[in-house]
Amino acid sequence: MKNRLISAFIGLGIFIPVTLIGGTLFNVFILAIALIGLHELLEMRPKRKQLPSFMKLITYLVYAYLVINISESNDFVYLLDYRSISLIIFIFLLPIIIYHDNKVYNINDGLFLIGVTFFLGISFNLFITLRAYSMMHVFYLFLITAMTDTYAYVSGCLIGKHKLLEVISPKKTWEGLIIGTIFGVLIASVFYYIAIDDTISVLILILCTTLLSLIGQLGDLVFSSIKRLYRKKDFSKIMPGHGGVLDRLDSIIFVALGYVLLMFVL
Repeated sequence: MKNRLISAFIGLGIFIPVTLIGGTLFNVFILAIALIGLHELLEMRPKRKQLPSFMKLITYLVYAYLVINISESNDFVYLLDYRSISLIIFIFLLPIIIYHDNKVYNINDGLFLIGVTFFLGISFNLFITLRAYSMMHVFYLFLITAMTDTYAYVSGCLIGKHKLLEVISPKKTWEGLIIGTIFGVLIASVFYYIAIDDTISVLILILCTTLLSLIGQLGDLVFSSIKRLYRKKDFSKIMPGHGGVLDRLDSIIFVALGYVLLMFVL
């Protein structure tokens, strides 16, 4: 618990001022975090099959492009188009023929890299795009996940008895999910109403925030299932008490993706 708290305070001490400053500093910070997250996921796969070093290098380059592919305007715009998507698909699938050895690089490897690159690349790009659009929206999403996770963890430890999905995450409970959602929604909704828009329908705000809180917890379970697949407890040990970047950001990655779908409402 002590290591967990220390790591959390250090993380907040970096995240909050960097987000407040924004601009290039924030973009570089997110890119660094994103690259660590990609490294964590790629390093899990060698337990099943080692990827060629050259394809790993290409993955990092394409991934970095996706993460920092941003518009110069302050509007919420994502610049990826079909030409870029097509090129990226070719980059990961044509080497199947170039290597012409299924033991070295095959269709499963290509699809894995395509999926990882697009999934994480677009997700982390959303943080940069959203910060350029509105700093307060970044803090809103952060509050949803931070408060939901905190109260779910504490209540689960204190009163949790009914397992949520033991086969994927043995420690998560229904009590934690319910209490975490209640407090996450309450605190984040109050922040949104005070700091972002006090004209919004309170009912709509609560419903959308509740949906995002639940999406975040589902995202946590998705990443837990990945660790289960590769028989790992954590993605890495970079944050004592928390694990790796993906262990800490699993919820907010899904919340950011969900928020894009709800922006026409909020």
